Amino acid sequence: MISAQNVNVWAGRRQILHDVSLTAQPGQVTVIIGPNGSGKSTFVKALSGDLPYTGTVTLNGHALKHLRSDAAATMRGVLPQHTRISFPYTVREVVQLGLLQGASTEGQHHMTDHALAMVDLSGFAGRLYQELSGGEQQRVQLARVLCQVWSPRLEGVPRWLILDEPISSLDIRHQLLVMRIARDFASRGGGVIAVLHDLNLTAAFADHVAVFRDGQIATTGAPHAVMKDGLLCDVFQCALRVGAVPAHVPFVLPQTVGE
Repeated sequence: MISAQNVNVWAGRRQILHDVSLTAQPGQVTVIIGPNGSGKSTFVKALSGDLPYTGTVTLNGHALKHLRSDAAATMRGVLPQHTRISFPYTVREVVQLGLLQGASTEGQHHMTDHALAMVDLSGFAGRLYQELSGGEQQRVQLARVLCQVWSPRLEGVPRWLILDEPISSLDIRHQLLVMRIARDFASRGGGVIAVLHDLNLTAAFADHVAVFRDGQIATTGAPHAVMKDGLLCDVFQCALRVGAVPAHVPFVLPQTVGE
């Protein structure tokens, strides 16, 4: 599992996270929701080891602060909210950045092509990364992360996808594709932690939801327990109703039931 206990993060003198505790289990998709500025991405960066923090974070029972970077890389792949690449790399070269050493050239090409097919980018390997749209670049980065933790379990130990807003630049078809990839990874024994803003997709795909507010966790639980009118209105500071179709307005909801 991934466990965070009493995690605090500061930016200068301003405290961003206040004693945040959360446990994510393998075999589940854990989704973090909350308004802008509530600490979601900061928490993910702390979980990934990209920000200094106080408190305790353990990755499969190992204290993150004591793990070598290569050991952590074999256990979890991280998709940040933004990734900037300044050099004129091809899509294949970017995806292969996620490959751990030891694979043959033929094996690397096979895994790269398979990962690109998974994110609906077959035939893109030779294109320059900078020439792609924002949504295409986001899917290239996901393919890179998938190559890093290709098998959801390694010698019986779960591996993890940590995804910060993985669907923010995507159309609805590709949003569903990415969430199905996350669901499949968890169903095969891995674990997923994802920051999302789409409450409908959170309800459809999450096993466990953590609601952030003002650098703290307001509540956690299964979607049906967390997605309540009063709580959501209070956290997001706007009128929200769960399961109510708006009058006189077209209502479009992805069809995920029964998949």
